[in-house]
Amino acid sequence: MIAAIASLTSLGLGLGVLLGIAAKKLKVETNPLVDEISEMLPGTQCGQCGFPGCGHAAEALVSGDAPVTVCPPGGRSLAEELAKRLGITVDLSNMKDDAPIFAKVREATCIGCTRCYKVCPTDAIVGAPKQIHAVIRDACTGCKACIDVCPTECLVAIPIQQTVQTWHWPKPAIAA
Repeated sequence: MIAAIASLTSLGLGLGVLLGIAAKKLKVETNPLVDEISEMLPGTQCGQCGFPGCGHAAEALVSGDAPVTVCPPGGRSLAEELAKRLGITVDLSNMKDDAPIFAKVREATCIGCTRCYKVCPTDAIVGAPKQIHAVIRDACTGCKACIDVCPTECLVAIPIQQTVQTWHWPKPAIAA
């Protein structure tokens, strides 16, 4: 019994050390600017930018394949930060900051087809086939992917009303 415990323990320790060494030796070096830009993005992986995730969008930004206005949830402030970090100038005068929105299900017309929650990138829609669905407001990023696929048009985008719970102190304007 003790021999079995000792052999499994030594095997576990030996393999753990080998994995640690392999992780250091075989580490893939990445561009630190891509990591920094990826940290600046919201990280919700919503796909509104046209890329499969925020990491791919960061790579496209660094390589110059995407404009700094690529992230709709980030809005104008993120575009300004990205332009500043990448050292480029961009005209954001015609870019508007939309109010935060979320999707809402109109129960009277929902048929429970499940198309909406299959395309939701954040799993904000809950429900079952042939039953009415609901949207978890805190998880919804407002990407409108569910609205585009709904056959009965029961999903609508509603701006988030400011209440005591949702109000945030506005950021001060940067003096030039």
